[in-house]
Amino acid sequence: MVELRPDSTVKLAGDAEMPMLGFGTWQLRGRQAYEAVRTALELGYRHIDTATMYGNEAEVGRALRDSGLDRGEVFVTTKLPPREAGREREVIARSLRELGTDYVDLWLVHWPPGGRELVPTWREFLAAQERGQARAVGVSNYSLAQIDELTSATGVTPSVNQIPWSPSGHDARLLAGHRERGVVVEGYSSLKATDLRSRTLRDIADRHGVTPAQVVLRWHLEQGIVMIPKSARRERIAENFDLFGFGLDDAEIAAIGG
Repeated sequence: MVELRPDSTVKLAGDAEMPMLGFGTWQLRGRQAYEAVRTALELGYRHIDTATMYGNEAEVGRALRDSGLDRGEVFVTTKLPPREAGREREVIARSLRELGTDYVDLWLVHWPPGGRELVPTWREFLAAQERGQARAVGVSNYSLAQIDELTSATGVTPSVNQIPWSPSGHDARLLAGHRERGVVVEGYSSLKATDLRSRTLRDIADRHGVTPAQVVLRWHLEQGIVMIPKSARRERIAENFDLFGFGLDDAEIAAIGG
């Protein structure tokens, strides 16, 4: 069992520390987004993941302000749509206005931009970090070859790659490749891509007195994968955060991954 706590973090390049368990906001809009983020912060989440494409940065920012928490207590991620390549400065300025903050803790390129924009976009991200608009910068949905291209061109490797990750969609060699490069893997769609009715998951969940979803999320954390589960329901938001009263042994981890 890995020693994990609700405030467990991973260190990123520079001085940023990223909470391993965060709250995702994809498909949450308007009042629902606001209420879900307020609930998550109330229940103890200190890492909120949004994106320009989600159309909810304003609601995320308002929920953060209304929570009464100091800005420095919450790790905020947003992402640049690839179609906005070439307009990075305008987009980050707009995101900061919507979020109501002077900086984000992590800014990601949401998908690799097409054409010849891969490296120029990354240079603009590094410039935003230099200006203090982002404490750390990274990418999402990038291959290792694309990450290597950025590193070769600029000498700076992305801190994070946010990619799909689940028991049925994981790759030990891919994870090792990220770690060799010093890139933190942040998984998404872990529950959406999992059959929570699986006999293996149900048996392990019953053994620990938890749900199959909690087993899947704990499986990620045990392996050092940052997680951002999402829900609009208070009871599910609470359940997804309640991962620290049990642990998985090596045999269980292997069975889930198999």
